[in-house]
Amino acid sequence: MKTSALLSALAVLTACVAAAPAVAKPTVVVSPQPLPIDDARPRVFLGGSIDMGGAPDWQAALTQALGDMDVTVLNPRRPDWNPAWRPEADEPEFRRQVEWELAALESADVIVMYFAPGTQSPISLLEMGLHARGGKLIVLAPEGFWRKGNVDITARAYGVRQVQTMDELTAAVRQALTETAEKGRFVR
Repeated sequence: MKTSALLSALAVLTACVAAAPAVAKPTVVVSPQPLPIDDARPRVFLGGSIDMGGAPDWQAALTQALGDMDVTVLNPRRPDWNPAWRPEADEPEFRRQVEWELAALESADVIVMYFAPGTQSPISLLEMGLHARGGKLIVLAPEGFWRKGNVDITARAYGVRQVQTMDELTAAVRQALTETAEKGRFVR
């Protein structure tokens, strides 16, 4: 009798677990992993200060803050980056990185640009310029960023959303991803 009741309870528990909705969590795609093709979830590109690994890993913190969302995070910070790679078009791994970032930026629904104090981030400045008119940017350039004035003036000129703190950045990104999910990611 005890075995039968135990098996019955186990069957009910298994059915409940199977019927429970899956817990949302982001899929993280790190350069140079292939970008997902048939994935309708909202995508966020985490652009901004890396400085050859010298900037704080703010991408990990933001990804963690998005941990309950069913989204795709596109992270250009490569764990295997080699500073010996020449920044030239004929350098295979350098080219692979640049092409991955360009494709990831194009496929993103939300583009984050965080310009950390004490960094220069010239590539992120270039990427901000490429996407300033696209309506997908959310920018944080705190005091102490080398070209904060350039970022502020460009953001104002092109209607780029700016925030003042990492908490505001997280909230703005969550809101933008939620809005994208509600309307569908292929509707702009």
